[in-house]
Amino acid sequence: MREPNEHLRLARESTPSADVPGAAMSRQELADRVNAYLFERTGRLHELDDNYIGKLERGIIRWPQAAYRDALRAVLGAATDRDLGFVNTRRLHSAPVALQPVGEPDVKRHEFLRAAFVGVGGLLTSPSTLLDLLAPLRPSDAPKRVGRSEIEQVRGAADLLVSWGHSHGGAGVREAANAQLRWFGQLLGAQATPEVRVELHEAVGLLGHATAHMAFDACAYDDARQIFKFALACSEEVGSWHLRAKVLSSLARQEIWRGEPDLGLTYAELALVRSDRLTATERAMLHTARARALAKLGRYQDTLRAVGQADEAFAHTDPAGDPPWMSYYDAAQHAGDTGHALFDLTVQGHRTEAAARLRTAVDGHTAGYVRSRAMSQTKLASLTMAVGDPGEAARIGLAAVTDAGRLHSRRAAMDLAELHTYAGRHAGVPEVAELRHRLTTALAS
Repeated sequence: MREPNEHLRLARESTPSADVPGAAMSRQELADRVNAYLFERTGRLHELDDNYIGKLERGIIRWPQAAYRDALRAVLGAATDRDLGFVNTRRLHSAPVALQPVGEPDVKRHEFLRAAFVGVGGLLTSPSTLLDLLAPLRPSDAPKRVGRSEIEQVRGAADLLVSWGHSHGGAGVREAANAQLRWFGQLLGAQATPEVRVELHEAVGLLGHATAHMAFDACAYDDARQIFKFALACSEEVGSWHLRAKVLSSLARQEIWRGEPDLGLTYAELALVRSDRLTATERAMLHTARARALAKLGRYQDTLRAVGQADEAFAHTDPAGDPPWMSYYDAAQHAGDTGHALFDLTVQGHRTEAAARLRTAVDGHTAGYVRSRAMSQTKLASLTMAVGDPGEAARIGLAAVTDAGRLHSRRAAMDLAELHTYAGRHAGVPEVAELRHRLTTALAS
């Protein structure tokens, strides 16, 4: 059995949170601060998350790479790797064991006990231990029979998560979303009429999609893919072509984002099978996904053709006939999605309408869509920095930093890091130097 790394856990729980007064640093906060430390020193964006910190604390990973050990020591104020419980097990297998002299006080053990047990009766007061006190509590039982009131609850939860993601980003409330999905997922086994069963699967699948998208926004790709496939299974179970199209579109976008455009193209084209069953808005959404994949693959003419198909479909959009979850796909979203696709062609040396479309997106996104506006604005700044006036790019970029700084979105942060790279080509321009300073500060925080 693996031995938990109590040294690391205690070091984290002895460090105050900068986000929650009076609380200890969470695993996600530690990961964020390590990522910020590494970015300050390397200029590269790292993607440690709470799951990785959990593997360290559970002893699954005993010897992280040198850069991570250095960052963890700095953030937690540790002098040595051993202070954080990091041991190179490969060396231990070949090195002689140094025995401690009999009678010598075990200083580390006393430090461990002092840190772990405080107060009357040795009450454990760390946040994780307090949560252990809740372990015997049973989750509330799911109803045995489901009706429309339960369906409305699921839809309400999904709407809340989607709205939160658009305005705040998905990285901050993933655990809450996962808990909601686990509880409402139990409803799929309850008794229901055939009509309610169809609506229930669609509602739970939509909640799964919202939860998966939060994981995607946090760049937790494996978690996102697993939950997307759960949502896809819900749509397939009851033949919901509309939900199926939405989930496959998001799967496509995740694969394109993470550098697998060929797989993304496959998902988008799979969603377009029997496109006659889809609305014009849904077809526009899927053609923009195809365009983004084709652009990443360097297929210039095919990309332009896909953008044209997306424009043609969107010209016939009828919001009244769309599923409720498609309300986000308005003119601003369409302009931003097609602009993102044309961005790749522009930086490859082709003349496109990318800048005009991205400006339309930035101007059209309303206050509830902060993440979309920030990402289109950041992309426009990068594009202008690459092929336009660096001074204008800096002005656009400073506005993007303001919007993106309000988000908990790793995708938005990665776009800012990309802008930082493009800005490096014009570091001698005073406005660009100011932008790069702001970007460094924003990414570090």
